[in-house]
Amino acid sequence: MTDTETGRLVLVRHGQTEWSEVGKHTGLTDLPLTPQGERDAATLEPVLHEYRFGLVLCSDLQRARRTAELAGLTPEIDTDLREWDYGDAEGRTTDEMRQEQGPRWDVFESIRPGATPGETSEEVAGRMSRVLARVRPVLTGSAGSPPADVCLVGHGHAMRILTATWLEKSPHFAAQLVLEAGALSVLGRYREDPCIVSWNVPVSARSGR
Repeated sequence: MTDTETGRLVLVRHGQTEWSEVGKHTGLTDLPLTPQGERDAATLEPVLHEYRFGLVLCSDLQRARRTAELAGLTPEIDTDLREWDYGDAEGRTTDEMRQEQGPRWDVFESIRPGATPGETSEEVAGRMSRVLARVRPVLTGSAGSPPADVCLVGHGHAMRILTATWLEKSPHFAAQLVLEAGALSVLGRYREDPCIVSWNVPVSARSGR
């Protein structure tokens, strides 16, 4: 552990889907994993066995649930871990949105309350704050048991915003974080400061491909 008094927060982004492969915004559309996504998810199992999880949470969407299953996890479902509701951007790429809305369109800035459908980045951060409030007692041992690791299985943008929230940054900081399908990341603490222990570790690094 980075800090011997706290557990590690392990983030697993679901494996590849048809839309993630081509860069389409995939929010609440409940897509399955591709065959490659299933193979990639299965490579997680031996790596995740290295941790001592006191809690495993997963989004209710099937791409996350299937990833958890193939990784050998038995999670509790937490709907706060769902992906961003992208509104009109659902199923479309950033380039497609910019052709329609103009070259400055950006998912972190362009979904505004009362003006466009979908969630704002701040609303997603609110959900991620609830997830972190749920897992902190397990990480710190304040729930009455020794500190333990926690695993979260979810989605790209939501996990990036959760990380920004963990680091006590604006949700817009998540725009500077890249998180690929099937990747593994670890958050922790260095002394009193929240930190990133490892980030966006790809399938190839785990499997030796």
